[in-house]
Amino acid sequence: MLRSASHLPAPLGSIVVIALCAPFIAGAQWRPVASPTDVELRGLSIVSPRVVWASGMRGTVLRSTDGGHRWERDTVPGAAKLDFRAIAATSRDVAHVLSIGDSSRIYRTTDGGRTWSLRFVSTRAGSFFDAIQFWDARHGIAMSDPVDGRFLIVTTDDGGETWQEMPAAGMPLALQGEGGFAASGTCLIVGANGDAWLVSGGAAAARLYHSSDRGRTWTVHDTPLRAGVASAGIFSVAFRDAEHGAIAGGDYQQPALRGRNVAVTADGGVTWTLADSASSPSGYRSAVAYVPGANGMRLVAVGLTGTDISTDGGATWTPLDSVAYNSLAFATDGSGWAVGPKGRIARWSAR
Repeated sequence: MLRSASHLPAPLGSIVVIALCAPFIAGAQWRPVASPTDVELRGLSIVSPRVVWASGMRGTVLRSTDGGHRWERDTVPGAAKLDFRAIAATSRDVAHVLSIGDSSRIYRTTDGGRTWSLRFVSTRAGSFFDAIQFWDARHGIAMSDPVDGRFLIVTTDDGGETWQEMPAAGMPLALQGEGGFAASGTCLIVGANGDAWLVSGGAAAARLYHSSDRGRTWTVHDTPLRAGVASAGIFSVAFRDAEHGAIAGGDYQQPALRGRNVAVTADGGVTWTLADSASSPSGYRSAVAYVPGANGMRLVAVGLTGTDISTDGGATWTPLDSVAYNSLAFATDGSGWAVGPKGRIARWSAR
């Protein structure tokens, strides 16, 4: 079952960034920065080039307000035993963190982490929340693995003060064993005009779900990513507009297995094209993102066996390093961040 995603394999790779492999991306790399923690980090949310939030194990939340030069560390009161796999920040001061588990919780701060309030506790038997996102300061969404045969969606329209379940009838039936991977907080993303996408694995097919009405109703499509076992499927999804998107995943039990781990779409997820098998990332990838300012042609994917970059819209990929990261995200100006095992934090350098 996908709850095993909470026990992902031990980190691989060195903390040293290795040399680049192709001259046309010379200089692009992650540059490690000092971290105030040694816990596993998976949640990452970028508000602006200067304001970045991250989250992880032992109730840990990090914040930088100066572009990553200094990081504040906080442990949410009463949450020291919780694993915050996802975080969604909407400003310098406001953020929500989501814990995984059978009684997943959402905490909110409105004062930059000085105080936190518990806004939601899942009481549905069998629920296991994987990710949380916000469209704007008032409208947010979180997803759980299927309950009673369908993915469970909760939303807020009052800035996270209260959360409501969406009607089960609006969600297609899940496949046997299907669920989400709480690996990077990006198995659920949101876009403009109420769009939301979530991705799945653990079943006979790895699938993409789409909602255009803030999570009330959904459609679903199969994808060609690796599937068929509980540890395989889609870990992350990214869309640069309503039509063009990318998915990344693989099999976390085989972290170096190449192929069927990245695909792209140009029709909103109805059909997908796998990346060239000879150049696809060497292992499962837990997060993928578009780099702003590159006409939608540049993507970066990270996982426990390293980072890969594509400069042709996801058709082919080039390895950048073998450092283990769990999550990545980019600001609108192209600045980016990655977080990973042992408190690892790095900033993207394009040159």
